[in-house]
Amino acid sequence: MPKTMIEMLPPHLRKSGIINEIFDSEQLVIDDLRLSVQDLRDQMDFSTATWALEIYEKEYGISVDDSKPDSERRSVLISKSRGSGQVDADLLKAVADSYTNGDCDVSFTGVIEITFNSFIGRPPNMNDVEQALEDTKPAHLRMEFTFRYYTVDEIEAMTLNDLETETLSNFAPFG
Repeated sequence: MPKTMIEMLPPHLRKSGIINEIFDSEQLVIDDLRLSVQDLRDQMDFSTATWALEIYEKEYGISVDDSKPDSERRSVLISKSRGSGQVDADLLKAVADSYTNGDCDVSFTGVIEITFNSFIGRPPNMNDVEQALEDTKPAHLRMEFTFRYYTVDEIEAMTLNDLETETLSNFAPFG
């Protein structure tokens, strides 16, 4: 941490009450300025932006939805920024990974198959994932999604506390 202004003075001046008062008030201004600069730096990156998310969304042509959590809004922005260039499995994976913590597989067998590996159940912002992929992929190709759910063995190994903290959407749907 940088030295405070008072620490830069010769020792005999550090004892002056007037100088201490002046430097303490100036230090508050400097600390506020430091925080403002850090906040501005945070806004320059999708992963840490807060109040600038709306600016980025407008720039990328994304409708602003303040009701969504910042993490979901960031995912849409990251996806939109990645979603340009030649469309191939790597590009689609980059777009999908921006929503799924970087662990999905994309394959093509006449249909684009996207398998979510790291997330149990459907990602909470699956509509955003689908829209981003639709905006990126060629219009004539169909997509199919595969989600990871708990297996019977995994459920049997869970404690009652584990089961109480899980959401129902993490268990495979029937029917």
